[in-house]
Amino acid sequence: MRVWIALLAGGLFGAGLHLSGMTDTQKVLGFLDIFGQWDPTLMFVMGGAMIPMAIAWACTRGRRPLSGGQFPPRPTAGPDRSLIIGAMMFGAGWGLVGLCPGPAIASLSYGGVGGFIFLAAMAAGMLLAPRARRWLDTATAAQ
Repeated sequence: MRVWIALLAGGLFGAGLHLSGMTDTQKVLGFLDIFGQWDPTLMFVMGGAMIPMAIAWACTRGRRPLSGGQFPPRPTAGPDRSLIIGAMMFGAGWGLVGLCPGPAIASLSYGGVGGFIFLAAMAAGMLLAPRARRWLDTATAAQ
């Protein structure tokens, strides 16, 4: 049951990305180009995702997921070094290429080498991130 729910949710997410234009790198880069040909439509896509999610979070208090397990707890701590560095890396990749992980995977169906290069670079970054974190933690502790 859980696999079918995940498949349905992933398909719905991918369809939403395609329908909203989030898999079109030029549309995303147009949103980031505030001093040029700025395209504000991405704000509506983000708002259309965040508002229902905020309502869903409010409705989950005291409930359990249908497919078992538990909902993740609300974050209690404020931004820390890991969050800030991760957000900066995410933003840099998004700004350079116009893709983030979800749209990058959805755009693989378009063909072309660029999507696969981005996916490989993203996977390499995900594999290297824990090592970089350990190295930073060790370097910080040594000071």
